[in-house]
Amino acid sequence: MRTLAEIPLSVLDLASVYDGMTHAEAIAQTIEAARVADDLRYQRFWVAEHHGMPAVASSAPAVLIGAIADATTRIRVGSGGVMLPNHSSMVIAEQFGTLVALHGDRIDLGLGRAPGTDQLTASILRRNIGAESVDDFPNQVIELLAFFGSIDPLENGLGAQPAAHPGLGDSPEMWLLGSSGFSARLAGLLGLPFAFAHHFAGGDNTPEAFRLYRESFEPSNVLSEPHSMVAIAALVADSQADADRLALPNGLYFSRLRSGARPGRIPTLAEAEAHDWTVAELDFVRTRNEQQAIGDLAHVTGRIESLAESTVADEVIVVPQGPDLATKLRTLRALS
Repeated sequence: MRTLAEIPLSVLDLASVYDGMTHAEAIAQTIEAARVADDLRYQRFWVAEHHGMPAVASSAPAVLIGAIADATTRIRVGSGGVMLPNHSSMVIAEQFGTLVALHGDRIDLGLGRAPGTDQLTASILRRNIGAESVDDFPNQVIELLAFFGSIDPLENGLGAQPAAHPGLGDSPEMWLLGSSGFSARLAGLLGLPFAFAHHFAGGDNTPEAFRLYRESFEPSNVLSEPHSMVAIAALVADSQADADRLALPNGLYFSRLRSGARPGRIPTLAEAEAHDWTVAELDFVRTRNEQQAIGDLAHVTGRIESLAESTVADEVIVVPQGPDLATKLRTLRALS
């Protein structure tokens, strides 16, 4: 089994907005976390696209990635991910081509096919209410590869298409993201790196997705052999009890989402501690924490090493949890 020191570590940050916090404060905290991750020699720092969610301030990942890249010097910066069906492939090529032109070979483009929001918001983003844009996701990825010049559009059945400037010749490192076997197979068939969202998918299907990816992999102009990463939520504290307590705000937030409640901001630690927890809520949070890496340093290290072993993932990307920036930074420093 590889030790933590042998596993390339990265950071996924959701630009979390807590009760009483402004968007400006949330984004400033994300940029500060990126600076710390850069100093600590983490490999990548990713942000994710979400819409209509008061708890997430990363609705415009290309803009935020540019600000993070400006504030850092070495670390790769990218999306985990851009929800491609919400956009024109050409626009994404132009946005990320511009980022590459500005920052060189430090930009990652992770792509997902989920809307990153509810159905109503998705219909407004896409100007339709059908599923065609999601079903067309593989074609959109192929279009994007052609816009970057990674594949020939005519040889891949696209016909003539305009060039993206910037974009053509300004390719970021592209990843396919997912939480299912569909995304794993698609990443393999297209010969792209694959990242699995264990931090919210969890469960026994995680190793299976990586097996499907490796079995379906076909070498491409992008990648000659499989390369994968797994995401896991992490919180390091002095004891398991303290870690469980500090994880309560995130647990309460996800428990409310699971119940179908209207999304709000992440509750404070005081609010989560004062909450009248039901047995079902406590069971949900306990199960979620057990699937992630929540505990003292030895436990968190063991969970990350075990997940890397079971998935045979090449890299691990941690999603720091906690009621404030200090708790998240403590986790990053401990794991580094």
